Amino acid sequence: MSGDGVSGSSSSGGGAGGAEPVPARILVVDDDPTVSEVVAGYLRRAGYAVESVADGLSALDRAAAFRPELVVLDLMLPGLDGLEVCRRLRAEGPVPVIMLTARGDEDDRIAGLERGADDYVTKPFSPRELVLRVSSVLRRAAAAGAATAPGPGGGGARLTAAGITLDPTTHRAAKDGRELALTVREFDLLAHFLRHPGQAHGREELMREVWGWDFGDLSTVTVHVRRLRAKVEEDPGRPKLIQTVWGVGYRFEPGGPHEGVAA
Repeated sequence: MSGDGVSGSSSSGGGAGGAEPVPARILVVDDDPTVSEVVAGYLRRAGYAVESVADGLSALDRAAAFRPELVVLDLMLPGLDGLEVCRRLRAEGPVPVIMLTARGDEDDRIAGLERGADDYVTKPFSPRELVLRVSSVLRRAAAAGAATAPGPGGGGARLTAAGITLDPTTHRAAKDGRELALTVREFDLLAHFLRHPGQAHGREELMREVWGWDFGDLSTVTVHVRRLRAKVEEDPGRPKLIQTVWGVGYRFEPGGPHEGVAA
């Protein structure tokens, strides 16, 4: 962890009078008390309601009771490791997960993303950067939730191509009549492709337009494209819909097969 310190005081943001927004609930899971205290302190000062636990089993129990809107999850935990905790959390619902890891090995980062994590941050990291990542992920999740609300605003027209139907209003997608179990990021990525058929998109563009980030590890995009292909392609190893454009990025081809090679 970097040497960014934080005092032990905390504030959940709240205030007297009026109907102020309820602060988003965040669960921090890390067995290092210093890391946990620093992360929780920064998040509380940013206005979030934060609870912390130190092991995987406690994380699952607390998540069931606290119902967090986002989980900051360390990879290395006693009992259940972060990968298994992430898998079980995502099996219960689409709660966003940002994974923390002290490892520099790309395989570990990719494993977290493949288990459903929305993002990862490698230790040592800047707590301020983590707060920005949390804010970005919550904005995307909130936008997805707003699309399901009744009344005007949000949502947009249903998107259909290549046997895929995606409804931003209900936040549901299907392929050939079979509902797709998509994470928030996968849903947003698929919607972006469907809205721009035949166009080539660089990884930097996708990170900016889908993730809302101007910075970050581009392997995040690569892994999410791979996960999305596994759900919409007949043969993910030879993709026909989400094709690689060498030297550029990806292109969604609803009409059929130019050469598609998995990246």
